[in-house]
Amino acid sequence: MDRFILKRENAALAIVDIQDKLAVVMSEKQKVLNNTIHLIETAKLLKIPILITEQYPKGLGPTIAGIKEALENYDPIEKTSFSCCGESTFLTALAGTGRKQIIIAGMETHVCVLQTCLDLLRNNFIVHIVSDAVCSRTKDNFKAGIELMRDAGAAITSTETVLFQLLEKAGTEEFRTISKRIK
Repeated sequence: MDRFILKRENAALAIVDIQDKLAVVMSEKQKVLNNTIHLIETAKLLKIPILITEQYPKGLGPTIAGIKEALENYDPIEKTSFSCCGESTFLTALAGTGRKQIIIAGMETHVCVLQTCLDLLRNNFIVHIVSDAVCSRTKDNFKAGIELMRDAGAAITSTETVLFQLLEKAGTEEFRTISKRIK
């Protein structure tokens, strides 16, 4: 059961390739953007490390503006491998967090998100895929990616589930801040 329960002191957020030229072809772009920003704001509030990647930014452009603006430090890890784990800088940054639970938002569900998830699982990380903060160009590819990740052992979750698991209880200033965000 422990793999299903997020703890702020053991969690990190990975934002995978939410970039200009990729986002324009995603029908779920706005939902993914909004939910990713909720995740970022919660991570900042709870002091959860955030890693962000960009797949071949010369071709796909930079991270979309709304996400860049939400981040305190915009320092993307550039990659050409589909899996974030194929980039040594990502693995070094992840190891530096000391966290074992990785919350993933990003694009595309069946390519970079999937391959990153599988590599993280292979390396004994606990992976939570935020299903309403990931997307693919087609519904079939999205569904295939989600099903493969679930079958491989990832927890498939949602933005609000992540937020409230990390908050743990109502009545705190953190709870009030996040509750206002999602209303």
